[in-house]
Amino acid sequence: MSNCIVTDRSLHQAVRLAKSPAVRRHSPTSTTSSASAQDANRTGILTALFLMGFGTFVNLYATQPVLPTFRHLFGASELMVSLTVSAPVLAIAIMAPIIGSLADSIGRKRIICTAMFGVAVPTLLVATSANLTQLIIWRMLQGLFIPGIIAVGMAYISEESPKHLTGSTMATYVSGSVAGGFCGRFLSGLLTPVWGWRTAFVIIGLLTVVSAALTLALLPRSTKFVRQNNAGESFRNLVRHLSNRQLLATYAVGFNVLFAVVGAFTYVNFYLADKPFLLGPVGLASIFLVYLVGSVITPYSGKALDRIGCRRGVVLAAGLAALGMLLTLIQWLPAVILGLTLAASGAFACQSAASSNVGKSASKARSAATGLYVAFYYFGGFVGSALPGFFWHHAGWAGCVAIIIAMQSITAFIAQRLWKD
Repeated sequence: MSNCIVTDRSLHQAVRLAKSPAVRRHSPTSTTSSASAQDANRTGILTALFLMGFGTFVNLYATQPVLPTFRHLFGASELMVSLTVSAPVLAIAIMAPIIGSLADSIGRKRIICTAMFGVAVPTLLVATSANLTQLIIWRMLQGLFIPGIIAVGMAYISEESPKHLTGSTMATYVSGSVAGGFCGRFLSGLLTPVWGWRTAFVIIGLLTVVSAALTLALLPRSTKFVRQNNAGESFRNLVRHLSNRQLLATYAVGFNVLFAVVGAFTYVNFYLADKPFLLGPVGLASIFLVYLVGSVITPYSGKALDRIGCRRGVVLAAGLAALGMLLTLIQWLPAVILGLTLAASGAFACQSAASSNVGKSASKARSAATGLYVAFYYFGGFVGSALPGFFWHHAGWAGCVAIIIAMQSITAFIAQRLWKD
């Protein structure tokens, strides 16, 4: 009888134990559900980061394939119409440190989403431009909002991603940037001969609004953000970052990378619009299909960076980009396309490595650190949109290629000598 009582009690205890949260937590079914939830959560985050990159870069370089059209339409020089590229880039360089410091006091998601909706407004207003000056002004206003996405988004990734997945997570954001960069250019080049460049910018503005709404819905709030309590502390963080040799070396790489990308993909339009190629807006827009190759390659490069390290990755990627630029000197369209593909893919890999290295090199105030990185990066783009113009004037495309390869060589040297893995 006593054995029966003990058995009953044991049975009841077993039932209670089976129902307890601890057991459910360690059961195979519970573990599977938890893993599925984590996978779904990560998928949502990666989708939001992709859209964040897409919604930013669908705007930024959209005028590149129609620069020869603007040259004819406004009767302006190559350097003047290239201001439609360099104006937003310069605005980004100026605003990025300010926005980065502000984000360290306010937060991440709020600034990212506000900036995404904000950039859509001047994008739509570009379509109202009556002359080149107005067009440049609206483009510059676009650039004032973009640092709120780029600088704060990079800080979000550095803080919220597991360390062993930072490279691949950053690569997802860069892939979205690449896809957006292609779509913006392709739409402007494709639609301009048919419906006009104004219609193209209306459609690009609407795509920006949709990307912003989906990012707002999918991007989780920060869980590891540490708020800075005063402006003085934010300023001191900026000073500390500028005395950090690793960060300075990373900023230099970022400067050189965008110098090369903007220089190449701005002046190649004039190269291909003239003899012997004589490409129109649609043909020039199609050249940016090389960005889609970069979009596919970049996630794999992120995984490779996690394995081989950022320093080695930058050296290899810069060499690949330089080889690509040399190939563009062959006046045969397939060779130019292959060269631009290699140059773009190398640049995207360098960007993923440099973006990841900012988070690794800054122990605190990462928005301020990434804000400075974005400032150097886009100031490089501004110089890259202007300086090759002088080489173009004196030596044509060969002069542009020479200065771009020089900058890529400096990029590899800096990473090899000054970066730590």
